[in-house]
Amino acid sequence: MINVYVPRDTASISMGADDVAACISALSTEINVIRNGTWGMTYLEPLVEVETNNGRVAYGPVSVADVSSLYAAGFLNGGDHLLFQGLTSEIDYLKKQERLTFARCGLIDPLSINDYKENDGFKGLEKALKLSSKEIVDEIITSGLRGRGGAAFPTGIKWNTVMEAEAEQKYICCNADEGDSGTFSDRILMESDPFCLIEGMTIAGLAVGATMGYIYLRSEYPLCKSILKKAIAIANINNYLGENICGSGKYFDIEVRLGAGSYVCGEETAMLESLEGKRGMVRAKPPLPAHIGLFGKPTVINNVLSLASVPIILDKGGDHYANYGIGRSRGTIAFQITGNIKRGGLVEKAFGVNLGTLVNDFGGGTWSGKELKAIQVGGPLGAYLSQDDLELLLDYEAFSEVGAVLGHGGIVIFDETANMKDQAKFAFDFCAIESCGKCTPCRIGSTRGTELIENQDYELLEELCDLMDTSSLCAMGGMTPIPVKSALNKWPDDFKD
Repeated sequence: MINVYVPRDTASISMGADDVAACISALSTEINVIRNGTWGMTYLEPLVEVETNNGRVAYGPVSVADVSSLYAAGFLNGGDHLLFQGLTSEIDYLKKQERLTFARCGLIDPLSINDYKENDGFKGLEKALKLSSKEIVDEIITSGLRGRGGAAFPTGIKWNTVMEAEAEQKYICCNADEGDSGTFSDRILMESDPFCLIEGMTIAGLAVGATMGYIYLRSEYPLCKSILKKAIAIANINNYLGENICGSGKYFDIEVRLGAGSYVCGEETAMLESLEGKRGMVRAKPPLPAHIGLFGKPTVINNVLSLASVPIILDKGGDHYANYGIGRSRGTIAFQITGNIKRGGLVEKAFGVNLGTLVNDFGGGTWSGKELKAIQVGGPLGAYLSQDDLELLLDYEAFSEVGAVLGHGGIVIFDETANMKDQAKFAFDFCAIESCGKCTPCRIGSTRGTELIENQDYELLEELCDLMDTSSLCAMGGMTPIPVKSALNKWPDDFKD
């Protein structure tokens, strides 16, 4: 049998991967089609791979109309074709990455627990079961792992706080409400390597003494929901979740809960309110969720990639992970390149790469071929950067020094046709729609901001931005001024009549 890999993630399916897989299966009874996850090279999806003696050979992007010519060209033996990309492992886009968290994405069948175990899966959990809670937390502290959801708070410190809290019940909450524009790394991880997230959450439970975990998943990810639920069931059957994890006598289980389309529920306390069945509104802090969180109990809240980074840290050691990155930004981060770009996709790199490398070397410049104008990093509330910022290093402190945020690693590209006044106005419009309405600076300020831009009252606009920054209850209102002020400062001509 010849193994042919066709991805099953949302992006690939939207580009016709299911039909391509069916068409290839119909070519011969000697073909075994395996539905793997995506490597994250979305510009090549659907990417079809054929297992050969020399390794997996890639072709892409493949449509149903291409299958017959691929077959005629002998693609089952790695034959040449216009869509031929060479050995998958040698594709520059993939070869130049440092894959730690996403090492298995694209490589395995997401729902094959054997594939997962054959590629270092559950090694971290097996080691964690032999350690004390403190020893697990110490490894996370040593690694320098910080929250990959945007806040960049040290993960080990958060875990240590919950570990030391005295309570009969504690929880692990995974924030999978990935709502920033231009972000899809959480989705790719959950669809392509769900056991990695399950393993990371279980280790977190062992570390702090929690017995129950919840994945708060955005409702727009139905395929994620299906894959996660199947993976959780498989993990239970194979003794990696439930009453007696790997015969250790330890208990931990996971449930998937769906959000309802609210952007502000990506904020951790609003997420807790939603998980409790209430309207998703931001809570005042303190108390912190680490002390009084879900159902009033000590709670660890991390996003998908923070938890998915844990298995390799426990497997290889905190020092191994900390060897990647620069300064206080240790390990790797998944950048997602999208917008007006030739080669969009996911790029996992160690902190410290510059912005130009991602935009030009990986992304290949603008799709339109027109001059690059703006780059928004960190979601809809991130700063707009210009060509003058291409040498800026991608790490938390370097971005903070220029008034920008790395956020969840989303990078959206705009060419010279973009009007930055419209983009600034969009930030206020977005805030007005997505605000939970609990605090006045966010609820009223977002509407007033749109009016001030339309009336070109930029002096009062500056005052409003300062007010929202200092007085909003959460980052929704507090960060809305960031894209507005960056657009106004860098492209003042766009704000003139």
